[in-house]
Amino acid sequence: MKNFYLKSLGCKQNQLEGQIIADSLKSIGFIETELKKADIFLINSCSVTSQADSTVNYLYNHAKKTNPNIKVALLGCVSQTYKEHSTFVYSNYELVLGNKEKMDIVNYINKEGFFVGDIIKEKTFDNKFLLNPTSTRVSIKIQDGCNNNCSYCIIPYARGKSRSNSVDNIINQIELVCAKGIKEIVLTGIHIGQWGFEFNQTLVDLLKIIEQTKIARYRLGSLYINELDDKTIDFLAQSDKFCPHFHLSLQSLCDKTLKAMNRNYSSACALNTIKKLHKKFNNPYLGCDIIAGFPLETDDDFNITLNNLKKAKLSSIHCFPYSRRENTPAYYMEQVQDSIKTKRVEKILELSKKLHKDFLDKNKSENAEVLIEKRSKKTGLYTAVTRNYIKIFIDDKNDNLRHTLRTVNLADYELM
Repeated sequence: MKNFYLKSLGCKQNQLEGQIIADSLKSIGFIETELKKADIFLINSCSVTSQADSTVNYLYNHAKKTNPNIKVALLGCVSQTYKEHSTFVYSNYELVLGNKEKMDIVNYINKEGFFVGDIIKEKTFDNKFLLNPTSTRVSIKIQDGCNNNCSYCIIPYARGKSRSNSVDNIINQIELVCAKGIKEIVLTGIHIGQWGFEFNQTLVDLLKIIEQTKIARYRLGSLYINELDDKTIDFLAQSDKFCPHFHLSLQSLCDKTLKAMNRNYSSACALNTIKKLHKKFNNPYLGCDIIAGFPLETDDDFNITLNNLKKAKLSSIHCFPYSRRENTPAYYMEQVQDSIKTKRVEKILELSKKLHKDFLDKNKSENAEVLIEKRSKKTGLYTAVTRNYIKIFIDDKNDNLRHTLRTVNLADYELM
């Protein structure tokens, strides 16, 4: 059994881990192929919502229909949270690996069975990384796990407690990607604001060291709003390497709902921080996550969030309906009807479209540095991305522009 097909679901960290898993298998002679030709199908799962669970079931059924003799392996978060998934049929899968075990895939790939350890007991960071990254923008995993106990969230059960990668490991990875001509990295993790707690260090301490490397640009993964203190904002604002692209883990902007979620900040605190970001950076990209239809959320509660989102003048909003997760406190709260959740999501996404258009309009005459990425085989155009995460397409006959930086006037391009 040497041919495999892999599908990674969910967050950027899971996508990165999927690439590492694929590289590990290739290193021992396995060949990545299409589903119908594969001997084994690896589903690197996400469990943040019930929709993610449904996607796993769909992928399993589709695989067995496409290739009846294929072996299907379930990896990652759905495997790890088996105690919180009382109705999930794990026995369908020939191989089930938890989040620690999946990173040692070479030791399990020829086995069958259920191999899921207790992730909560893990205290050390597993420093596995891509040796040969192929993308223009490379993710560097600096942290895993989360010490928060948000009332809706299954992720601590899936990822364990916060564990930080060492400064030496992180800098070594950055030096390796720089040597390959890569200009931009993204610092990823489950909760990167908790990086360094074990070392009595902060994320800013790490960023100060990264600033001394040869990397031209860096981005940060999702940040909790209450961890963007004045020290962090001021440091990032003076950096020549930081890309002002923020993805804020807000979830709500109603104090009653935030309290029910066990989020340790107020809507006023969040709005004040967002106001500082607008002030300190020139046209920063400010995205966020919002959960609509959280248990006990009334129409008035929702409208408070909606109105505060309008005040915040964000660049975009990623909104999804509350998803009930077994054995979390919110599971036992009074639930909001699905039809109401759907309508609330639609309202926020409608607002997001308007906000994104406003953001692009504010940038349309700016001079901006772009990182040129791959050329489309279909259109012949290069994709390029500004520091504040605006995408444009460049028509250029030069075949060697990938991984290069260029300053353009955005008035000459359609902004995406």
